[in-house]
Amino acid sequence: MRLIINTGKGGVGKTSISAATARRAARMGYKTLVMSTDSAHSLADSLDIKLGNEITNIGPNLDALEIDVIYELRSKWPDIEAYITEFFRSQGMNDLSADEFAIFPGMEMIVALLYILDFEENNRYDVVIMDTAPTGETLRLLSFPDMSEWYLDKLFNIAKRILSFAKRLIGKVVDMPLPSEAVFNSIADVKQKMVRVRTILEDPEKTTVRLVVNPEKMVISETMRAYSYLCLYNKTVECLICNRLYPDNVDGDYFKNKLDEQRQYVDMIHHAFDPMKIFFSYQMPTEMLGPEKLDHLADMIYRDTDPTTIYAQESPMRFETGDGEDRIILKMPFVEKSDIELLKPKEDTILIHVGSQKRVINLPLTVAKEELIGAELRDGELKIRFRREER
Repeated sequence: MRLIINTGKGGVGKTSISAATARRAARMGYKTLVMSTDSAHSLADSLDIKLGNEITNIGPNLDALEIDVIYELRSKWPDIEAYITEFFRSQGMNDLSADEFAIFPGMEMIVALLYILDFEENNRYDVVIMDTAPTGETLRLLSFPDMSEWYLDKLFNIAKRILSFAKRLIGKVVDMPLPSEAVFNSIADVKQKMVRVRTILEDPEKTTVRLVVNPEKMVISETMRAYSYLCLYNKTVECLICNRLYPDNVDGDYFKNKLDEQRQYVDMIHHAFDPMKIFFSYQMPTEMLGPEKLDHLADMIYRDTDPTTIYAQESPMRFETGDGEDRIILKMPFVEKSDIELLKPKEDTILIHVGSQKRVINLPLTVAKEELIGAELRDGELKIRFRREER
């Protein structure tokens, strides 16, 4: 299965590009799904169709899905949903508020990622196009498999403490429901599956990220940061799509001034991202809705090429050994030395803090007990050095 994740700042055109890419892939004969992970769904609007809570066939070789987290929680994890809802009701919440609080942080991410696992393991699609929420939410989505072990362990421990506390209250009334074995089993199942999801997301032959950008300074700056953070999370960024360019033949001083400005920003994009593959598409005179306009957008972007082509397969993280050292080398574009904080909180992990993002990396067994002797940032790469033990 080929997974293409489109991300970028809000309003750059991710949904239109995702829908257009999916339609082009389906027309080329790939069994394709386009799915939206943004709670403020606009995929159905872009396709100019109605989508429900489940996967919907919208054409030959083409399915679509807008994830409804409330529906997913109730239909796939009724034990967890029922327990959390009952717990909050026991604490005096009304039914509506209890239902809302049952959607705990990260639930949307879990649902989307488990769909990806199901598609991969059951070989349901050749191509999945993921239309994501704006950059910040997407980073949380893609980092979730890394943090899920910690997050779900905490959930386990809280529940276990509640059980332990309740058992000590012999002869007293416990004013809260206790989680059942089914709840523990559901949480354990999610935790186990997240490990397999991480493998899919970090395989550059299966999963790549495409950055959608407009020729505007604020958008370019956010895209540069997003690229750095995606490298931190070991996700392969393969290409960039520069959307909403003004055509060269625009009339009037207003539009010509805007065109001149855009040309400067296109130069900035090339300077920042070359030699990455860059696609371009133009601002349309009318709103981008419906099959005909989406197909025209796909033609502008991909011309006569296959939209599922992988344009880069280099993993941002690699390991090296030499000169008595083991080294973790992490691609870190657009980052200054002062932006990076490196810690070794436990023997078998290191924590890298870059800007507003941080990642815990589990060290290989052969490196876990080695001494961290330093790190350096050079030529857009962070090199973390460990003194190699004699073996």
